[in-house]
Amino acid sequence: MSHKNSILLVDPEFDPSTAPDCNLLLKITADSFSYAIIDKTTSQLKAVYDQQESDNISRDLSAKLKNDSYLNLPFKEIKVAVYTENSISIPNDLFDAQNLDQYAKFFTEEQSDNLYVRPFSSYGFTSIFTLHRFIDETLADSLLSCKLFDQVAPVLAMAKEQARKSMILDFTAASFNVVITEGEQLVFRNYYEIAHAEEFNYYLLLIINQLQLNTKEMNVQLSGIIHENDHYYKCIAKYFKMISFNTPLSGQVDHKILDDMPAHYYSSLLALDICE
Repeated sequence: MSHKNSILLVDPEFDPSTAPDCNLLLKITADSFSYAIIDKTTSQLKAVYDQQESDNISRDLSAKLKNDSYLNLPFKEIKVAVYTENSISIPNDLFDAQNLDQYAKFFTEEQSDNLYVRPFSSYGFTSIFTLHRFIDETLADSLLSCKLFDQVAPVLAMAKEQARKSMILDFTAASFNVVITEGEQLVFRNYYEIAHAEEFNYYLLLIINQLQLNTKEMNVQLSGIIHENDHYYKCIAKYFKMISFNTPLSGQVDHKILDDMPAHYYSSLLALDICE
């Protein structure tokens, strides 16, 4: 353990020389980052690293990318989901690939000059986003061939099989990402920083009231840093009845190295592997 809020789990049989057969998944939020290494030949999870409650993501991520020997291996494929305030979802009927610069005027934060485009064909929209300049440069220097995704991508990948209206709440230690879908339609998405259960309760009620959600029929799925009967869970249970934990997708990967961890902790990180 290299940080007071970090954890590293590694399969003792993992051979770094097999990296060309492995995918690296990296998830970066506003206050945490985590990575997973999956051997695509054996469909086994070989390593997981997680650092929560970072007060300077750019600094901590840069240091990790420079000093972690696992992150410097020659992977088969690298997928990175990144939180950014500069992200918009354009319905495909309105998306104009020939005039991408027109979307930058909707961004409120000054970030890098690189504009990224990621289609979500099954949901009928395209995500346009930019990254914090330092994170953009750090990823470009350290992970040359990575595929970049909006932070919502792995959460939507988990929601893909939901036919009914569903809410997915994906938690870090100090924030949560919320996505509401109905079939193959994205209804709502947002990200909130939270300091305590009272603040979470405020945002949850705001979402319920603004969207006029039928809390008796809404299916709620939880992933990330949340436990059954903790303060956040009890808050959710006050309003919703159908609550479940989003465990790693069945048949996706053998994740025995997580046997001593809550299975839902890294569901969204592992779901990044099925993002295209």
